[in-house]
Amino acid sequence: MTLVGKKVPDIKMKAVIKNKFDEDFSLSNFHGKYVIFFFYPLDFTFVCPTELIAFQKKLEEFKKKNCEVVACSIDSLFSHLAWLNTPKDQGGIQGVEYPIVSDITKEISKAYGTLNEEEGIAFRGLFLIDKDGIIRHELINDLFLGRSIDEAMRVLDALISHETHGEVCPANWREGESTMKPTNEGVRKYLSEN
Repeated sequence: MTLVGKKVPDIKMKAVIKNKFDEDFSLSNFHGKYVIFFFYPLDFTFVCPTELIAFQKKLEEFKKKNCEVVACSIDSLFSHLAWLNTPKDQGGIQGVEYPIVSDITKEISKAYGTLNEEEGIAFRGLFLIDKDGIIRHELINDLFLGRSIDEAMRVLDALISHETHGEVCPANWREGESTMKPTNEGVRKYLSEN
């Protein structure tokens, strides 16, 4: 069951943001902005720190495109805080500045369809939410498959392009490349030129 095209589940959350607890966090706080909301299995694991750090490295680029990044796992706020205070050379994510949500009740991962019931942790789900709180893209990887942050950026660029120009983005489209009108003539023209 996909959430694409639906409003984000309205769930009250708790998050750690820059080493401080926010007990009343909500994705609706970002109305008017794009949001990359991603789930990862656990703090203090193996693939997870590489993803969180990779998102941090591109954070300013996302923000320039009016996009916030928010992470979520089933760990407690205290575990998130400890991980944020652990240096990278010790497996930590020190320096990550975007919010990390605690889903200790697993209510959020259930609502987004990312909960791995067998393991009791979230799969690597990623959701692109538009400025009106509608989910426009979702991707869910198994536990051992890390994501491409460049692909998340590419899909964000495609959404922005579509909203700006009203045209659609073909396979492997990158920012600055040709889009096409969503008509038979548009696809014929695009295919004949590419």
